[in-house]
Amino acid sequence: MWSGPRNISTAMMRSFGARSDCVVVDEPLYAHYLLATGLDHPMREEVIASQPHRWQDAVAELLRPLPPGIRVQYQKHMTHHLLPQIGDDWMAGLRHAYLIRDPARVIASYARVRTEPDLADLGFEQQARIFRRFPGPVVDADDLLRDPPAVLARLCAALELDFQPAMLSWAPGPRASDGVWAPRWYASVEASTGFAAPPPPPEPVPERLQPLLQQARPYYQELAADRL
Repeated sequence: MWSGPRNISTAMMRSFGARSDCVVVDEPLYAHYLLATGLDHPMREEVIASQPHRWQDAVAELLRPLPPGIRVQYQKHMTHHLLPQIGDDWMAGLRHAYLIRDPARVIASYARVRTEPDLADLGFEQQARIFRRFPGPVVDADDLLRDPPAVLARLCAALELDFQPAMLSWAPGPRASDGVWAPRWYASVEASTGFAAPPPPPEPVPERLQPLLQQARPYYQELAADRL
């Protein structure tokens, strides 16, 4: 599942993690991304210590045989973690899905955390590039929040999986499968027991970020044209 930041990607991971036949993996390329870019993210050293440093090693872990009784592995990926130097041959044998969200919502939310985001931070361009190479079902976060049973059922059907009602709710609290960064970012998900209510209209995007919104919107619209 390829998503940008400030989406509902962790709630979607919780949903798949509630399946009886699924294991989840949380942003397995994050440590490599931080090392390769030199970016100073919160809990940088903890993230780097918790995951393989080479993308090849991270991929090898993803492609290991699944445990007995498990037939689905849900990989939660941030699109901007797939740096240009990372090969994509390993991706050909996987099924890909895409979680999108109106860039006005993403930018307004992101700007509260990092005041001057750029297009690379938001992942829209990278998401479109991955989608062109590996097409798959597209879920708009707002559609999902308006009708979780229907949209999850469509997603499962598109992935040739049975829909399990257990995907609609989960126990609160942390998970062993959560990334080490969970204490910094996952408080609302840890308090949740299901998907949130449908969102209100998006907040206004600050004037200084309007050019960024115009950059991001065509990539969002490209995928939104194929959303479930």
